[in-house]
Amino acid sequence: MATGYFSHSDCLAHDMGAGHPECPQRIRAIEDQLRAQGLDVLMLSPDVPLASNTDLALAHDLNYVLTLDDFLQQLEATGDTRALDPDTWASPGTRAATWRAAGAAIAATDAVIDGKLDNAFCAIRPPGHHATHNQTMGFCFFNNVAVAARHALDVRGLKRVAVVDFDVHHGNGTEDILAGDDRALMVGLFQHPFYPYSGAESRAGNMVNIPIPARSDGKLIRDVVESYWLYRLEDFQPEMIFISAGFDAHREDDMGGLGMVEADYAWITAKIMEVASKYSKGRIVSCLEGGYNLSALARSVAAHVRTLIEN
Repeated sequence: MATGYFSHSDCLAHDMGAGHPECPQRIRAIEDQLRAQGLDVLMLSPDVPLASNTDLALAHDLNYVLTLDDFLQQLEATGDTRALDPDTWASPGTRAATWRAAGAAIAATDAVIDGKLDNAFCAIRPPGHHATHNQTMGFCFFNNVAVAARHALDVRGLKRVAVVDFDVHHGNGTEDILAGDDRALMVGLFQHPFYPYSGAESRAGNMVNIPIPARSDGKLIRDVVESYWLYRLEDFQPEMIFISAGFDAHREDDMGGLGMVEADYAWITAKIMEVASKYSKGRIVSCLEGGYNLSALARSVAAHVRTLIEN
Protein backbone atom coordinates (compact mmCIF):
# COMPACT_ATOMS: atom_id res chain seq x y z
CA MET A 1 0.00 0.00 0.00
CA ALA A 2 0.97 3.66 -0.14
CA THR A 3 0.23 7.23 0.82
CA GLY A 4 -2.45 8.88 -1.30
CA TYR A 5 -2.30 12.41 -2.66
CA PHE A 6 -5.75 13.86 -3.28
CA SER A 7 -6.05 17.11 -5.19
CA HIS A 8 -7.79 18.49 -8.27
CA SER A 9 -7.42 21.37 -10.70
CA ASP A 10 -10.82 22.67 -9.54
CA CYS A 11 -9.15 23.66 -6.28
CA LEU A 12 -7.16 26.24 -8.27
CA ALA A 13 -10.33 27.85 -9.67
CA HIS A 14 -11.41 29.44 -6.38
CA ASP A 15 -10.03 32.99 -6.38
CA MET A 16 -10.65 35.53 -3.61
CA GLY A 17 -8.85 38.33 -5.42
CA ALA A 18 -5.40 39.77 -5.98
CA GLY A 19 -3.29 39.82 -2.86
CA HIS A 20 -5.52 37.50 -0.84
CA PRO A 21 -3.31 35.10 1.16
CA GLU A 22 -5.55 32.07 0.52
CA CYS A 23 -4.62 31.83 -3.14
CA PRO A 24 -4.26 29.15 -5.86
CA GLN A 25 -0.48 29.49 -5.71
CA ARG A 26 -0.55 27.61 -2.40
CA ILE A 27 -1.37 24.34 -4.17
CA ARG A 28 1.13 25.03 -6.95
CA ALA A 29 3.91 25.69 -4.42
CA ILE A 30 3.14 22.43 -2.61
CA GLU A 31 3.19 20.40 -5.81
CA ASP A 32 6.43 22.01 -6.99
CA GLN A 33 8.11 21.14 -3.69
CA LEU A 34 6.84 17.56 -3.69
CA ARG A 35 8.24 17.12 -7.20
CA ALA A 36 11.53 18.77 -6.26
CA GLN A 37 11.96 16.32 -3.37
CA GLY A 38 10.86 13.32 -5.42
CA LEU A 39 7.87 12.68 -3.17
CA ASP A 40 5.27 12.86 -5.91
CA VAL A 41 6.39 9.55 -7.39
CA LEU A 42 6.06 7.84 -4.00
CA MET A 43 2.32 8.57 -3.73
CA LEU A 44 -0.81 7.41 -5.48
CA SER A 45 -3.12 10.08 -6.92
CA PRO A 46 -6.64 8.68 -7.17
CA ASP A 47 -9.57 10.41 -8.85
CA VAL A 48 -11.31 13.09 -6.78
CA PRO A 49 -15.11 13.24 -7.04
CA LEU A 50 -17.40 16.11 -6.20
CA ALA A 51 -19.12 15.81 -2.83
CA SER A 52 -22.88 15.58 -2.89
CA ASN A 53 -25.15 17.86 -0.90
CA THR A 54 -26.09 14.80 1.13
CA ASP A 55 -22.42 14.30 1.98
CA LEU A 56 -22.09 17.91 3.11
CA ALA A 57 -25.23 17.66 5.24
CA LEU A 58 -23.44 15.12 7.42
CA ALA A 59 -21.70 18.08 9.07
CA HIS A 60 -23.72 21.10 7.94
CA ASP A 61 -27.30 22.29 8.06
CA LEU A 62 -28.92 21.19 4.79
CA ASN A 63 -30.58 24.57 4.29
CA TYR A 64 -27.15 26.22 4.58
CA VAL A 65 -25.75 23.82 1.98
CA LEU A 66 -28.61 24.43 -0.46
CA THR A 67 -28.57 28.20 0.01
CA LEU A 68 -24.82 28.36 -0.55
CA ASP A 69 -25.19 26.07 -3.58
CA ASP A 70 -27.75 28.41 -5.16
CA PHE A 71 -25.62 31.48 -4.42
CA LEU A 72 -22.45 29.98 -5.90
CA GLN A 73 -24.29 28.76 -8.99
CA GLN A 74 -25.41 32.36 -9.56
CA LEU A 75 -21.78 33.48 -9.44
CA GLU A 76 -20.86 30.77 -11.96
CA ALA A 77 -23.53 32.16 -14.28
CA THR A 78 -22.76 35.86 -13.85
CA GLY A 79 -18.99 35.79 -13.38
CA ASP A 80 -19.28 37.96 -10.28
CA THR A 81 -17.16 37.88 -7.13
CA ARG A 82 -18.97 38.49 -3.84
CA ALA A 83 -18.09 38.60 -0.13
CA LEU A 84 -19.86 36.23 2.24
CA ASP A 85 -18.09 37.67 5.28
CA PRO A 86 -15.21 40.13 5.73
CA ASP A 87 -12.57 37.43 5.12
CA THR A 88 -14.31 35.07 2.72
CA TRP A 89 -14.99 35.89 -0.93
CA ALA A 90 -16.61 33.71 -3.55
CA SER A 91 -15.85 33.73 -7.27
CA PRO A 92 -17.17 31.85 -10.32
CA GLY A 93 -14.78 28.96 -9.56
CA THR A 94 -15.66 28.66 -5.89
CA ARG A 95 -18.48 26.15 -6.21
CA ALA A 96 -16.39 23.59 -8.09
CA ALA A 97 -13.46 24.02 -5.71
CA THR A 98 -15.58 23.77 -2.57
CA TRP A 99 -17.52 20.67 -3.56
CA ARG A 100 -14.30 19.08 -4.91
CA ALA A 101 -12.35 19.77 -1.69
CA ALA A 102 -14.95 18.00 0.44
CA GLY A 103 -15.14 15.23 -2.15
CA ALA A 104 -11.38 14.71 -1.87
CA ALA A 105 -11.61 14.33 1.91
CA ILE A 106 -14.42 11.78 1.56
CA ALA A 107 -12.66 9.83 -1.20
CA ALA A 108 -9.46 9.71 0.86
CA THR A 109 -11.45 8.45 3.85
CA ASP A 110 -13.01 5.66 1.81
CA ALA A 111 -9.70 4.63 0.25
CA VAL A 112 -7.99 4.41 3.65
CA ILE A 113 -10.87 2.56 5.32
CA ASP A 114 -11.04 0.13 2.39
CA GLY A 115 -7.33 -0.65 2.79
CA LYS A 116 -6.35 0.73 -0.62
CA LEU A 117 -4.05 3.25 1.04
CA ASP A 118 -2.18 3.40 4.34
CA ASN A 119 -2.90 7.10 4.76
CA ALA A 120 -3.58 10.16 2.63
CA PHE A 121 -2.88 13.87 2.28
CA CYS A 122 -5.46 16.14 0.65
CA ALA A 123 -3.97 19.25 -0.98
CA ILE A 124 -7.26 21.08 -1.18
CA ARG A 125 -8.69 24.54 -1.00
CA PRO A 126 -10.67 26.34 0.19
CA PRO A 127 -9.74 25.23 3.71
CA GLY A 128 -12.46 24.21 6.13
CA HIS A 129 -11.83 24.28 9.86
CA HIS A 130 -13.49 27.67 10.50
CA ALA A 131 -16.72 26.71 8.71
CA THR A 132 -19.38 26.06 11.33
CA HIS A 133 -22.56 24.02 11.09
CA ASN A 134 -24.28 26.85 9.22
CA GLN A 135 -21.83 29.68 8.52
CA THR A 136 -18.85 30.54 6.32
CA MET A 137 -15.91 32.05 8.15
CA GLY A 138 -12.19 32.69 7.86
CA PHE A 139 -11.69 31.65 4.20
CA CYS A 140 -13.81 28.50 4.79
CA PHE A 141 -17.10 27.38 3.19
CA PHE A 142 -17.49 23.71 4.18
CA ASN A 143 -15.59 21.91 6.91
CA ASN A 144 -13.74 19.25 4.95
CA VAL A 145 -12.35 17.41 7.96
CA ALA A 146 -15.66 17.40 9.84
CA VAL A 147 -17.49 16.13 6.74
CA ALA A 148 -14.94 13.33 6.35
CA ALA A 149 -15.05 12.44 10.05
CA ARG A 150 -18.85 12.24 10.02
CA HIS A 151 -18.68 10.17 6.83
CA ALA A 152 -16.41 7.70 8.61
CA LEU A 153 -18.86 7.51 11.52
CA ASP A 154 -22.29 7.77 9.91
CA VAL A 155 -21.69 6.14 6.53
CA ARG A 156 -18.73 3.79 7.06
CA GLY A 157 -19.75 2.71 10.56
CA LEU A 158 -16.62 3.51 12.58
CA LYS A 159 -17.27 3.96 16.28
CA ARG A 160 -14.55 6.45 17.26
CA VAL A 161 -12.56 9.00 15.25
CA ALA A 162 -10.13 11.69 16.34
CA VAL A 163 -9.39 15.07 14.78
CA VAL A 164 -5.97 16.64 15.34
CA ASP A 165 -5.67 20.36 14.48
CA PHE A 166 -2.28 22.10 14.54
CA ASP A 167 -3.20 25.22 12.57
CA VAL A 168 -2.16 28.52 14.18
CA HIS A 169 -5.86 29.41 14.46
CA HIS A 170 -8.42 27.60 16.62
CA GLY A 171 -10.58 25.21 14.59
CA ASN A 172 -13.78 26.76 15.87
CA GLY A 173 -15.91 25.33 13.06
CA THR A 174 -14.80 21.77 13.71
CA GLU A 175 -15.50 22.31 17.40
CA ASP A 176 -18.95 23.71 16.60
CA ILE A 177 -19.81 20.60 14.57
CA LEU A 178 -18.25 17.90 16.76
CA ALA A 179 -18.60 19.26 20.32
CA GLY A 180 -20.65 16.84 22.40
CA ASP A 181 -20.41 14.00 19.87
CA ASP A 182 -18.85 11.30 22.04
CA ARG A 183 -17.83 9.34 18.95
CA ALA A 184 -15.28 12.06 18.16
CA LEU A 185 -12.32 13.51 20.03
CA MET A 186 -10.73 16.76 18.88
CA VAL A 187 -7.29 17.82 20.07
CA GLY A 188 -5.95 21.18 18.99
CA LEU A 189 -3.33 23.77 19.73
CA PHE A 190 -3.45 27.35 18.51
CA GLN A 191 -2.13 30.83 19.19
CA HIS A 192 -4.17 32.72 21.77
CA PRO A 193 -5.44 35.39 21.97
CA PHE A 194 -5.80 35.37 18.21
CA TYR A 195 -8.41 34.99 15.48
CA PRO A 196 -11.10 33.64 15.80
CA TYR A 197 -10.80 34.54 19.52
CA SER A 198 -12.27 31.28 20.71
CA GLY A 199 -11.15 27.99 22.18
CA ALA A 200 -9.73 29.13 25.49
CA GLU A 201 -12.56 27.23 27.15
CA SER A 202 -13.57 23.88 25.68
CA ARG A 203 -17.25 23.61 24.82
CA ALA A 204 -17.47 19.90 25.69
CA GLY A 205 -15.50 17.07 27.23
CA ASN A 206 -14.49 15.72 23.82
CA MET A 207 -12.67 18.96 22.98
CA VAL A 208 -9.03 19.29 24.09
CA ASN A 209 -8.09 22.89 23.31
CA ILE A 210 -4.57 24.06 24.15
CA PRO A 211 -4.08 27.84 23.79
CA ILE A 212 -0.45 28.79 23.11
CA PRO A 213 0.99 32.30 23.60
CA ALA A 214 2.55 34.16 20.69
CA ARG A 215 6.27 33.55 20.07
CA SER A 216 6.08 30.00 21.40
CA ASP A 217 8.65 27.79 19.71
CA GLY A 218 8.68 24.16 18.65
CA LYS A 219 10.03 22.95 21.99
CA LEU A 220 7.03 24.31 23.90
CA ILE A 221 4.65 22.93 21.29
CA ARG A 222 6.24 19.48 21.51
CA ASP A 223 5.87 19.61 25.30
CA VAL A 224 2.17 20.45 24.88
CA VAL A 225 1.62 17.56 22.49
CA GLU A 226 3.27 15.09 24.87
CA SER A 227 1.61 16.48 28.00
CA TYR A 228 -1.96 17.04 26.76
CA TRP A 229 -2.67 15.40 23.41
CA LEU A 230 -1.11 11.98 23.47
CA TYR A 231 -2.66 10.58 26.63
CA ARG A 232 -6.13 11.74 25.53
CA LEU A 233 -5.65 10.11 22.14
CA GLU A 234 -4.37 6.94 23.79
CA ASP A 235 -7.33 6.82 26.17
CA PHE A 236 -9.80 7.41 23.34
CA GLN A 237 -8.29 4.73 21.06
CA PRO A 238 -9.60 6.18 17.78
CA GLU A 239 -10.31 3.85 14.89
CA MET A 240 -9.19 6.59 12.47
CA ILE A 241 -7.42 9.94 12.78
CA PHE A 242 -8.11 13.06 10.74
CA ILE A 243 -5.64 15.94 10.66
CA SER A 244 -6.51 19.59 10.08
CA ALA A 245 -3.06 20.32 8.73
CA GLY A 246 -2.47 24.05 8.94
CA PHE A 247 1.11 25.23 8.45
CA ASP A 248 0.67 28.90 9.39
CA ALA A 249 2.29 28.32 12.80
CA HIS A 250 5.62 28.29 10.94
CA ARG A 251 7.98 31.00 12.12
CA GLU A 252 8.22 32.44 8.57
CA ASP A 253 4.44 32.84 8.22
CA ASP A 254 3.34 36.35 9.18
CA MET A 255 -0.32 35.31 9.41
CA GLY A 256 0.56 34.05 12.88
CA GLY A 257 3.11 34.48 15.60
CA LEU A 258 4.29 30.98 16.53
CA GLY A 259 7.72 29.51 15.90
CA MET A 260 7.34 26.07 14.39
CA VAL A 261 9.68 24.75 11.68
CA GLU A 262 9.57 21.79 9.32
CA ALA A 263 11.12 19.43 11.85
CA ASP A 264 8.30 20.18 14.28
CA TYR A 265 5.65 19.25 11.72
CA ALA A 266 7.49 16.01 10.97
CA TRP A 267 7.71 15.23 14.69
CA ILE A 268 4.01 15.87 15.32
CA THR A 269 3.11 13.75 12.30
CA ALA A 270 5.25 10.88 13.59
CA LYS A 271 3.58 11.09 17.02
CA ILE A 272 0.13 10.95 15.43
CA MET A 273 1.25 7.96 13.38
CA GLU A 274 2.36 6.14 16.52
CA VAL A 275 -1.15 6.45 17.94
CA ALA A 276 -2.69 5.45 14.62
CA SER A 277 -0.45 2.40 14.45
CA LYS A 278 -1.61 1.25 17.89
CA TYR A 279 -5.34 1.85 17.62
CA SER A 280 -6.35 2.90 14.10
CA LYS A 281 -4.70 0.34 11.79
CA GLY A 282 -2.51 3.26 10.71
CA ARG A 283 -5.51 5.03 9.17
CA ILE A 284 -4.88 8.77 8.79
CA VAL A 285 -6.41 11.35 6.45
CA SER A 286 -4.77 14.77 6.52
CA CYS A 287 -6.41 17.84 4.94
CA LEU A 288 -4.69 21.13 4.18
CA GLU A 289 -5.90 24.10 6.20
CA GLY A 290 -3.75 27.25 6.57
CA GLY A 291 -0.21 28.17 5.56
CA TYR A 292 0.36 31.38 3.62
CA ASN A 293 4.11 31.90 3.24
CA LEU A 294 4.46 29.86 0.07
CA SER A 295 8.01 28.64 0.68
CA ALA A 296 7.43 27.72 4.33
CA LEU A 297 4.11 26.08 3.43
CA ALA A 298 5.62 23.95 0.69
CA ARG A 299 8.59 22.84 2.79
CA SER A 300 6.37 22.05 5.78
CA VAL A 301 3.90 20.02 3.72
CA ALA A 302 6.82 18.09 2.23
CA ALA A 303 8.08 17.26 5.74
CA HIS A 304 4.57 16.19 6.77
CA VAL A 305 4.07 14.05 3.65
CA ARG A 306 7.54 12.50 3.82
CA THR A 307 6.74 11.35 7.36
CA LEU A 308 3.41 9.87 6.24
CA ILE A 309 5.25 7.97 3.51
CA GLU A 310 8.30 6.77 5.38
CA ASN A 311 7.20 6.10 8.98
